[in-house]
Amino acid sequence: MDFVIRRATAEEYDTLGEITAQAYLRDGLLDFGESDSYLDELRDVAKRAAAAEVLVAVADDAVLGGATFVPSGGPMADIARPGEAEIRMLAVAREARGRGAGEALVRACADRARAVPGCTGVVLSTQAAMRTAHRLYERLGFVRTPDRDWNPLPELDDIMLLTYELTL
Repeated sequence: MDFVIRRATAEEYDTLGEITAQAYLRDGLLDFGESDSYLDELRDVAKRAAAAEVLVAVADDAVLGGATFVPSGGPMADIARPGEAEIRMLAVAREARGRGAGEALVRACADRARAVPGCTGVVLSTQAAMRTAHRLYERLGFVRTPDRDWNPLPELDDIMLLTYELTL
C-alpha cells in the first residue's frame, strides 16, 4: 500500500486522536480502560501539535496512524536528555496494521532527529505488552535502555515503561 508521511493538519487531529485512543484501548494498554484519564491526552492532538511535530501516515486521504516527534529539549519530552529527540504516542489504526505505516513513522522521526543540530539520539518509552513494537524498534536499530525505564504513575507500583534509544 502506498502512503505518505507528513505533518498532520488541523482537520486530521480528531481522526488521529481517535485512532490513538482506540489503539491503546483495544490493545489493553490503559489500566483503567474507558475511564483512564490518559485517554484525554491521547485524543488531544491539537495540544501535542502546539508543542511538538505530529506526523501522520496517509493513504488515499485517509489517516492510517501517527506519531509525535519531540525535538531535542521539547516540552512534550518524557525521558529525553539534552541532545536527544523523543518519539511519543505512536499508533496505527487496527485495520491499517502490517502495511509498514508504523515503521515509516518511526523512520521519519529518526530522519527529523538527524536534521536537528546537536541531536545525538532518539528515545522512546513503550509498554512491556507492546511486543510487536519492540521488534520494530530493534529492527530499526533501537536498543533497550533498562537503566532509563520509568513509572509514569509512581502511586501505582505495577506500571513500568520500558525505554529504547537509537544513537544517531
